[in-house]
Amino acid sequence: MPARYRPDLRDGGHAFRVALALLVPGLLLIAWGRPELLVYAVFGAFAGMYGRGESGRPRIVHQIQAGGLLTLGELLGVMLAHQHAPPWVLVVVGVVFATFCSVLADAVRLRPAGPFFFLFAMGATATLPPSLAPPGQAVAICLATVLFAIVVGAIGRPDPFRGRPWWDGIALVVRRPARGVGTHALRYALAVGLAGGIGIMLGVDHANWAMAAAAVPLAVIDAGRPSDSEFRLVSGRAMHRIVGTFVGLLVAAGLLALDPGPAALALAAIALLFPTELYMARHYAVAIGFFTPLVMLMTELASPTDPIRMLTYRGVDTVIGVSAGILVALLVRSRPRRAGLGRPA
Repeated sequence: MPARYRPDLRDGGHAFRVALALLVPGLLLIAWGRPELLVYAVFGAFAGMYGRGESGRPRIVHQIQAGGLLTLGELLGVMLAHQHAPPWVLVVVGVVFATFCSVLADAVRLRPAGPFFFLFAMGATATLPPSLAPPGQAVAICLATVLFAIVVGAIGRPDPFRGRPWWDGIALVVRRPARGVGTHALRYALAVGLAGGIGIMLGVDHANWAMAAAAVPLAVIDAGRPSDSEFRLVSGRAMHRIVGTFVGLLVAAGLLALDPGPAALALAAIALLFPTELYMARHYAVAIGFFTPLVMLMTELASPTDPIRMLTYRGVDTVIGVSAGILVALLVRSRPRRAGLGRPA
């Protein structure tokens, strides 16, 4: 593997913090005898992914902002599940939520960029059985994990509370939105809506994964007019997503074929978060190769189904989603930007 793809000590330290943010809640759920609730903690732990490479208050601020959107996504998803919302409602809510998260993520310069994790949290929890957990319990698990992830991220950091207030950026976008933010949010709305519509045609189980996959290629685009180099990044990210997903599905198939118990499945899912985050900023395909089985295992815990059917559908969903994202990136343009204007880096 080329040197630029090899993780360094900083990557390892960040990945360890993210994994620890899931390990402790995960072990508590296993000890409680409810490993199937791990899915709610996983999305809360994703808050630790944000603020990578930052220190002081900016890191905490970005994790609070991301954690709030992740918790909101779970709240919406749990409410949809308990209301037995029809598939078209899931898609409509997904489009609105993805658009909302895109604007806010651009406003406060969240990294990882885009609404993917927030949209995924909403869609995944919306398709879980309502009997899995009461709404308050599900959201509480997510929120507690978010708070724990923020604490873990602050430990050992110099001056963790020095810097801008947590609402910085949100007020700014209301007063003076950055050029191109609206157009980029429109891309997400169209891509998620297209992927979700195709997902409805194939069955509700397809809508969630396809909508989330549609957001992936768009995350590498500048909020203004996509350039030729950005189109290459879009196609490259799409290819990484497809290759990583299919490799990850093979890994998941191998793990599920062993037919481990619920506790072992939960431990395997927890362990997979470390390499996922270790490679996320280095090689996206490798990271997704670990992320996909993590998601498959936590899904199997929460809602057991035929593994072959589930894995096959997830592969099809990925192709649908990234194809929608590429198509929208090609079609939706904005007016050329003047020098010095554009999306916050």
